[in-house]
Amino acid sequence: MSVHNVIKRVTTSSLQSMKQRQEKISMLTAYDYSMARVLDEAGLDILLIGDSAANVFAGYETTLPITLDQMIYHAASVARAAKRAMVVADLPFGTYQGSVNDAYNAAVRMMKESGAHALKLEGGVEVIDNIRKIVQSGIPVCGHLGLTPQSIYQFGDFGVRAKEEAEAEKLKSDALLLQEAGCFAVVLEKIPAQLAAEVSQSLTIPTIGIGAGNGCDGQVLVVNDLLGLTKDFKPKFLRRYLDLYSDISKAASQYVDDVKSGSYPNESEQY
Repeated sequence: MSVHNVIKRVTTSSLQSMKQRQEKISMLTAYDYSMARVLDEAGLDILLIGDSAANVFAGYETTLPITLDQMIYHAASVARAAKRAMVVADLPFGTYQGSVNDAYNAAVRMMKESGAHALKLEGGVEVIDNIRKIVQSGIPVCGHLGLTPQSIYQFGDFGVRAKEEAEAEKLKSDALLLQEAGCFAVVLEKIPAQLAAEVSQSLTIPTIGIGAGNGCDGQVLVVNDLLGLTKDFKPKFLRRYLDLYSDISKAASQYVDDVKSGSYPNESEQY
């Protein structure tokens, strides 16, 4: 292999450079090998194994039920496919909100068993000691503020966060705390665009937005939403690039018809 063909992996330092030169960071979720391979070859900078797998893969209403074992399985599937993209895995609810030791042990398990390159944890000051411990052990951590889906029962709904001044101020100070604790990036979810832009400018680390406007250093979406596989989910921030729900439905119906009528398989499709 010539030196020109070597694929350069996206790392925490390349993300930092992207922020400095104002190149936007592209991030999508991935949960399985086949999809991760397509996304990696398409040029995504980061593949996120979101605990949104609980919603789009398992059909749960929230992200809370997914386990560490299940997240490791999804993350390992994605890590085997990604040649260029950085692979970031969510630590699921309940694995890092307790003692520092529990958080550390969950983080180590995810890194050792999945092959992910970094972890994402929700929350600010409440989990800062645990994040600090994980980062100090050599594991890169991406923060997550704003609408943090693991706290959905506390919020009561999936609405926009930090519209009130007190919550906005807390978000700003949490973002700085995460940076000081050594996080390499922070996801900002469903907050006013103006606030997200302000936070992005106040930090030296990159911000990645979802429903947080154009002032962030990058963007993330759930791949099933972007591809139109989730037909009933229509938040304002979502841009659908395909309508796979309809396409797959048509293809499956056609297959049923072809099997029933005996036209599949035809002579050229048998041995």
